Amino acid sequence: MKHRRIPKRRAALAAAGVTALIAAGVTFQTANASESPAAPTLKTLSATAAGNLASTLQSKLGGDAAGSYYDAKSRALVVNVLDETAADGVRAAGGRARIVQNSLAELKTARQTLTDKASIGGTSWALDPVSNKMVVTADRTVSGAEWSKLSSVVKGLGSTAVLKKSAGEFKPLIAGGDAIWGSNGRCSLGFNVVKDGEPYFITAGHCTEAISSWSDSQGGSEIGTNAASDFPGHDYGLVKYTSDTPHPSEVDLYNGSTQQITKAGEATVGMAVQRSGSTTQVHGGTVTGLNATVNYGNGDIVNGLIQTDVCAEPGDSGGSLFAGDTAIGLTSGGSGDCSAGGETFFQPVPAALAAFGATIG
Repeated sequence: MKHRRIPKRRAALAAAGVTALIAAGVTFQTANASESPAAPTLKTLSATAAGNLASTLQSKLGGDAAGSYYDAKSRALVVNVLDETAADGVRAAGGRARIVQNSLAELKTARQTLTDKASIGGTSWALDPVSNKMVVTADRTVSGAEWSKLSSVVKGLGSTAVLKKSAGEFKPLIAGGDAIWGSNGRCSLGFNVVKDGEPYFITAGHCTEAISSWSDSQGGSEIGTNAASDFPGHDYGLVKYTSDTPHPSEVDLYNGSTQQITKAGEATVGMAVQRSGSTTQVHGGTVTGLNATVNYGNGDIVNGLIQTDVCAEPGDSGGSLFAGDTAIGLTSGGSGDCSAGGETFFQPVPAALAAFGATIG
């Protein structure tokens, strides 16, 4: 048995980022003179640190926050707010404040309207904090009466939503890091994990719904069997290794090297990410949306996905989305290909680990 290399909003800002200025005791009489307070300093942050800062201050800003994103060029967290008071709180915490029109509550109401009135195969919608709208996308299969219905629903949402067309077709990318094979196709492994002290791996749920026993080569001997699966709704599956041999927590970079994975983390809009899969190997891009809903058709609707501009093709399903040593997502589906680009959606890894009671190995 060989070791497997497994390819691995209102948002708010933290008070912890504010440094208290405590004046030392001074005996000079001139110390009574007042001084102007220093202007808040914009913090330089990694994408992960920006996401942590935004999450920490969600409760502090409450209804005055309307999403956030990471500006990779300036390495700053940008937070949408509704008024100057909230903007001051953002600046004091080291973020860049941006006053916008739509509240997070209004955007959530738009999301619910789309769910209730526009459940059409080949569509997706996700909150885009950069435009401060719900971005609704229809793939090339949506036309005629369905396109008219979708257009009408989006138009009725006014400034809270915008509609765009994709040249590709949204579909789960089963054809199947490293390839895994079953009787009905090929997928890609996501990340090695540990559950109750034993080795498992996670991959896409639409893969484990279609295939129950896995090998590391076409027609090869079994390396694992399904332990749990959730699709549609979510898109994650858990596979137990046949052997108890520990497996490395790393992603295949397809250049003779690997990226060690030490933890799981949440995505942030604007975060630079990489994807590893058995069809198209390693490609990079940016997170463009969070909590996306995708309707793959045939009743296969998945919620809570990460939306990116990273390309993927059939067979990349289940593969690793990562940022440095952090596991971010599992490849779910999308449109386009790696010669022309496209959009790809990913199941967040932290949600999969929580559902299975597993940890990164």
